[in-house]
Amino acid sequence: MPKSIAARLALGYGLLLAISIAIVCGVFYFGTIGVLDRSVDRKLILLSERLAALYAPEDSTRTSAEIAHLLTDRTDSDTEIFLLVGRDGHRISGNLSNWPMADSPVGKLLHVHVTREGRRVPARLLIRDLIDGSRLYVGRAMLESDSIRTLVLRSLAYGGAVAVLLMVAGSWLFRRQLEARIGQIRRTAGEIEAGDLSRRIPVTSDDEFGKLSGDINRMLDRIEHLMEGVRHVSNAIAHDLRTPLGRVRNKLDGALRQQQTVDAWQHAAHSAIADIDDLTRVFDKLLQIAAAESGMRPEYFTDIDLQQIGADIVEMYEATADEQGVLLVQLYRDELPARGDRNLLGSALASLVDNAIKYAGHGATVEVSAGQDARGAWLAVRDNGPGVPAGELSKLTQRFYRLDKSRHLPGNGLGLSIVAAIAALHGGSLEIEDAGPGLRVRLRLA
Repeated sequence: MPKSIAARLALGYGLLLAISIAIVCGVFYFGTIGVLDRSVDRKLILLSERLAALYAPEDSTRTSAEIAHLLTDRTDSDTEIFLLVGRDGHRISGNLSNWPMADSPVGKLLHVHVTREGRRVPARLLIRDLIDGSRLYVGRAMLESDSIRTLVLRSLAYGGAVAVLLMVAGSWLFRRQLEARIGQIRRTAGEIEAGDLSRRIPVTSDDEFGKLSGDINRMLDRIEHLMEGVRHVSNAIAHDLRTPLGRVRNKLDGALRQQQTVDAWQHAAHSAIADIDDLTRVFDKLLQIAAAESGMRPEYFTDIDLQQIGADIVEMYEATADEQGVLLVQLYRDELPARGDRNLLGSALASLVDNAIKYAGHGATVEVSAGQDARGAWLAVRDNGPGVPAGELSKLTQRFYRLDKSRHLPGNGLGLSIVAAIAALHGGSLEIEDAGPGLRVRLRLA
């Protein structure tokens, strides 16, 4: 068998078509020649029974007269064969001058050659023994039937040859189209393997290959997005983590180079430990994002109440909001059931509330709400602070991206990335929009 799946499918298609052609030809042949043969056989049997019924052992004249009449009535007279032979083997009447031997099968229809009126012809013959040992031969010359059979066979041969040529052409076209579609996928895969992640498979139809190409393209979009995220994270780690690592090194190096008191050594050590703890928290958040994006947590989903999660987070951050001069409120409503991971959703909502308190500013109001619409349930945090420039909204979920370019406010730019990953884990998304004034962030579930 060929290794190519296209070749195997084309071969299977060809074999199936060849079998179909053979079946059609067989049905046509037996539906024409077979019908003619069966019609001849029925006539021979009826004539044989009729002549045998007329025969009398002591007087064969009635049978001979009927044979003579049948041979001269101009109904199939040019093909009819009759012969009456006495029990002594002598010819009594009929138009055969040469007939099968006495040991030929009796009562069976035979295909034989006989001499009829001095001409040797193929015949369909039925031999019957009469009551006194005489023998009756009834047959039909098959010259016309053989001509029809030859014509039908020749027509089937020509038609079969044309069908085979069409079958070969169809198999070749089938294989070529299949290999062309698969070739597009393979070429695109080769270009992607060479490093061009922007390549996509052309979708030219809505058939199975078109749907497969669309599925692969969506997978490639996701892979490209993840690879861009990896590159961005790598660049951000190199940029954002080098500074705190350099600061830790400088502190320890300065403590080693200078004469220090025990208190100074302790201060340098505590300061270095604090910086290292900050770095550890950054990596912990990166691991949280990776865990959320891995999609391995749905088995922990349970029935939850989004309204209660909002109430718990508001209660937890009330003191912090008071210290910052921010009014933190919850928009109450009835119980809102959903399904998800309570701890992850609570952590995500806490991150949104923390960001709102941090960036809304003194005197602002932060509202926490939960709701449901045609697209599903959601948790939302809205503030009336200064908001975010429209050009920056799409960048807020990038890892290590911070609106505070001066890095004066605490944070590492990973909070919204974690929230977006948690939303994706729940089959939803993170929606960020201008609230005019302020910002509205909605964590939507599936």
